Amino acid sequence: MLDIAEVLDRWAAEGRDFAVATVISVSGSAPRAPGAALAVDSEGTVVGSVSGGCVEGAVYDLCVESLRSGGTVVERFGYSDEDAFAVGLTCGGEIEVLITPVTQDAELVRDALRAASRGETVALARVTGGPEELLGSPLLVHEDGTYALAAPGGGQGALRDLPHRTRIATEAHAMLTAGRTGPLELAGLTFFVESEVPPPRMIVFGAVDFAAALVRTAKLLGYHVTVCDARPVFATRARFPEADDIVVDWPHRYLRQTRTDARTVLCVLTHDAKFDVPLLTEALRLPVAYIGAMGSRRTHEDRERRLREAGLKERELARLRSPIGLDLGARTPEETAVSIAAEIIAVRQGGTGLPLTGSGTPIHRKEGAVAA
Repeated sequence: MLDIAEVLDRWAAEGRDFAVATVISVSGSAPRAPGAALAVDSEGTVVGSVSGGCVEGAVYDLCVESLRSGGTVVERFGYSDEDAFAVGLTCGGEIEVLITPVTQDAELVRDALRAASRGETVALARVTGGPEELLGSPLLVHEDGTYALAAPGGGQGALRDLPHRTRIATEAHAMLTAGRTGPLELAGLTFFVESEVPPPRMIVFGAVDFAAALVRTAKLLGYHVTVCDARPVFATRARFPEADDIVVDWPHRYLRQTRTDARTVLCVLTHDAKFDVPLLTEALRLPVAYIGAMGSRRTHEDRERRLREAGLKERELARLRSPIGLDLGARTPEETAVSIAAEIIAVRQGGTGLPLTGSGTPIHRKEGAVAA
């Protein structure tokens, strides 16, 4: 639901009632991940998607019925060998969808939508398994760990009487801190927790032509992109109009003082030892998601030698992706940016980087899976 929060918050502000279908589980091959949502308002207006088209018509009808009846339901859609063109996922997977009405008295859900649309860090946990009277009941968790429950008689059920409500909020907050969306089983109930967190950071070191192409590609992937270079003549807004931040500073000094986390991506495009070695000495000791460095194989060998001399261990050097990117035969800055982005996606999702044709590997992996 939170993935379309901006539109839904506007609908709520306009006084519209609507129903939301949220993907709460996926098995096999399916086009959308848990958290994907489709909403229908009382006028029949639709926003979002839960399947890329396979089951949208049936989900639309369920949303309309939910608005009419005020009921919350969980529905499963899967592939049918007998009738591949019937309602179902012809790609072979199954999805489970929670359909919930959001009316004017659903204050807690509306609060979650408002917070998410403003870019605040919040998690919305809703009951998807347990007593029927609790189905869809929400719990809202904030970044600081505080939480709120639906008021008694608020039309969304209530969790206020549960003895484990604080523990549920604590577990949901742990998922929020990790930026995870998914199921949570606790106290005999199953919850679906949606986490809304700021976009992950990509820091591009080196204000070169390849960096300009990479910035554009990274923005398409949803990153908050910073370009850092010690040379003010190159690190300019005119050269990088799509970057969120442009920093003129020595790369290693900036990295030492800026915020990074387990989702941060670091791309070193300077291929100059006086910048690279101090920077990578800092970077390879940080718990970030990806560290890649541009350069030829000869440059990489020399860089590794210098990093060993700087005191880095083999386990730290093993984290470095260099030469950066996948082997796509890229030559232009734009092609190279696609190569780098492809490697980042493969690392994040546990992909092999091999052609899907003839590979035999699943097309859709669980989000955040890591290849062995």
